[in-house]
Amino acid sequence: MSEAIKQLAVRTALELGAGAVRVTSARADEESRRRMQAAFARRDFLCWSFDDEYARRATDPGELCAGARSVLCIALPYNTPAPRTAPLRGRVSNYAWSADYHRRLRALLDAVAHAIDEAVGRRVTTVACDTRPLAERALAARAGLGWIGKHTNLISPGLGSFVFLGEVVTTLELPPDEPIAKSCGSCARCVEACPTQALRGDYTIDANRCISDLTQRTSAIPAAMRPLIGDWVWGCDICQIVCPPTRDAGPLGAARWGPVDLEAGRPALVDLLRLRSSGFKRTFRPTAMGWRGAAVLRRNAAVALGNALDRSTVAPLVESLCRDPHPMVRGHAAWALGRIGSPAALAALRRQANEEPSDEVRAEISMALQPFQSNAGVCSTG
Repeated sequence: MSEAIKQLAVRTALELGAGAVRVTSARADEESRRRMQAAFARRDFLCWSFDDEYARRATDPGELCAGARSVLCIALPYNTPAPRTAPLRGRVSNYAWSADYHRRLRALLDAVAHAIDEAVGRRVTTVACDTRPLAERALAARAGLGWIGKHTNLISPGLGSFVFLGEVVTTLELPPDEPIAKSCGSCARCVEACPTQALRGDYTIDANRCISDLTQRTSAIPAAMRPLIGDWVWGCDICQIVCPPTRDAGPLGAARWGPVDLEAGRPALVDLLRLRSSGFKRTFRPTAMGWRGAAVLRRNAAVALGNALDRSTVAPLVESLCRDPHPMVRGHAAWALGRIGSPAALAALRRQANEEPSDEVRAEISMALQPFQSNAGVCSTG
């Protein structure tokens, strides 16, 4: 009976687009708990409110489903080709440019759970979809869905690392699958490619340096990190793009995982800098970028424009410096103007230094002007 239920679940998931399904025990995972606690002790995730209690709950599926005995781990491939790059357009992580994956993945998981419950004749499942504490990569690795790479993402054979992970926790005892005896070996391409050196090479990450985390935080991005972000305005895929198994797997995602439109996949940076509520709701709210709000995207656009070093963007950056309602955005616009460093940019910074009401933004303006203080009295016609 248990084998038949497992095969029903696997068949249902695959028919709905899953790339792979495996089963593992729902026992608490003490080793994963210790690794997670060690990461928190190293302060690897300062932007997130993680603690030892979170680690305990996340590594025990029984916290999600009383009496849990098995977990079905499901990988859903989403890799689709990126829109063609163009000047002054930002880059968005592959997972975030389509309609928010949570709803689609949840629908798949609910369908698998329903098939199990219906076959048994009672409710025996609980679904997890990236919204509740669960160490899903560790569970997926234990189930043999793949192995954890040096970039800390799960790498699934034949699928690579561009996969959404979801779980169906059940009180049924289902036949477990074996883990994969595989690692990245001597390959360190992801470690070498990371612009911010967030990857240590020992299968751990300093998320405080990770571009994906930096572009999602709601506070100011540390000044030292801003030049390293390049043109990323949400997330970062560099470590996965260079990963050989992921590269070899290619774009396996269905068409529905493609960008909702060009602005979601390669947003025009100046338009993003000027983003307001109506445009945000229309283009970005339906995607996985929608949960942090428009100000975060405007801030990220300012950073990307500062890295573009294009003097044609000085006017919109000055507009942002003087008029954006959010001090965080005005501060990052000041940084971008200082990076560009043209006479018009510096003049705007000096004017606004006397008018800016926010201490935070005035500090950013001062920092942006500091490299030019010795030239403050020198006239320039350039």
